[in-house]
Amino acid sequence: MIGWKLAAGVLALTIATPPVAATGGTAGGTADCSPPRGTATIGETWAQRRLNLPEVWRLTRGAGVTVAIVDSGLDTGHPQLKRGIAEDVTGTGARDCFGHGTEVAGIVAAVPVRGVPFTGVAPEVKLISVKHTNDERGQVGMLAQAIVKAVQLGADVINVSVQASDQPDLRNAVAYALAKNVVVVAAAGNVNKDDGSPVAAYPATYPGVLSVGSAGPDGRRADSSNPITPIAVMAPGTGITSTLPGQVYEEDLEGTSFAAAYVTGVVALVRARYPELTNEEVGRRIVLTADGGSGTGTGAGMVNPLLAVSAILPSETVALAPQEPAPLAPDAIRPAPEEDARSVSIATRVALFSLAAAILITLGSITIPLGRRRGWRAGPMENGS
Repeated sequence: MIGWKLAAGVLALTIATPPVAATGGTAGGTADCSPPRGTATIGETWAQRRLNLPEVWRLTRGAGVTVAIVDSGLDTGHPQLKRGIAEDVTGTGARDCFGHGTEVAGIVAAVPVRGVPFTGVAPEVKLISVKHTNDERGQVGMLAQAIVKAVQLGADVINVSVQASDQPDLRNAVAYALAKNVVVVAAAGNVNKDDGSPVAAYPATYPGVLSVGSAGPDGRRADSSNPITPIAVMAPGTGITSTLPGQVYEEDLEGTSFAAAYVTGVVALVRARYPELTNEEVGRRIVLTADGGSGTGTGAGMVNPLLAVSAILPSETVALAPQEPAPLAPDAIRPAPEEDARSVSIATRVALFSLAAAILITLGSITIPLGRRRGWRAGPMENGS
């Protein structure tokens, strides 16, 4: 098992959504738990239509796959998230006081509810939330511990919708998850004009992590999506609707946090459909079946759930065993040319020898008895000679 030292300081880590007003609370401290207020009535979003999920659900809904959301907690009282399991490594309880974790979880795994035009990408997965913070910022030790906790809880896929700098603790925790055949999906981070030029976000930049950028309805990279982080694929990240604590919803969400959640859901569908694939093979399938990139920060383009679960990739096809050749007819078996010539030569000599022997035997059968009758004396020659 890969180990690490817990960092005592605060990590340069932010939730991968555009800046919002603080809702109270500190990472690991006493929280004034007041998540954002939402709405009870919502409409269908462009993201739901674009991903064509009802067609995908004919093949798989994610059953048998465990997804862990490493975030700010989970409201398991929400009607669409009651099956979720909430864990905590902060010591402050699993309640989601910031709302971000519940939003991300809803995109991944919200179950259908009559009259609500919103459902998670993979509604039949086993959902686990591992809380590592109470607000926008967090501690590297908590984040690393939460990732490892998710692996130990049996996660097949881990969603990390945070943007951080490269830290040994974080690097080791991600490496541990990858070594356990977990697919790690991470947000590419967002552009914040107040912060100056964007820099690569972690853990999305780590090798083996499926990094996700944000796209708008036109399929192009959203202005808020970080173009510096290496991108694997994009997913809807503007005008997003999802679940909020308090049995309500929030509309017009924006950020790579939510794009990552959509890809996490698709990964869960792929793992359910192809349980024999490794985490690397799952990531490869997601990339190869995407719609195609269109410039810097777009990777392989918009994720395509239907192709991801149905396409036949050349490297995954099972090679057919070669058929047994049909037995040849006796007259079809011919020797090699050299052997054929030598065989003819030998056969010719044998035939000539046999003919000579037959002539000698015939002559002998006539002359020997005649010689015996004559006492082996010479007889008279013809014509009186």
